[in-house]
Amino acid sequence: MSEPTKTTVYLTGADYHRLKQLARRQGVPAAKLVREAVAEYVRRRTRRLRPRTIGAFRSGTPDFGSRAEELLEGMGEE
Repeated sequence: MSEPTKTTVYLTGADYHRLKQLARRQGVPAAKLVREAVAEYVRRRTRRLRPRTIGAFRSGTPDFGSRAEELLEGMGEE
């Protein structure tokens, strides 16, 4: 894990009070909740390495993947 970097975040009064209440209920510093929220946000917004659609559809041909070379042979040739 890298060295923490200090930053400033401006919250509305209402959000600040809700954050403090949550922190108090959970027995953790508000800063920890902010770090967790930022980490979760970044995780969700970071582009996935592979699209969600991979493996989401059935071709109807159970061995399609294992026959890829055979099925693509000659493709693009005239």
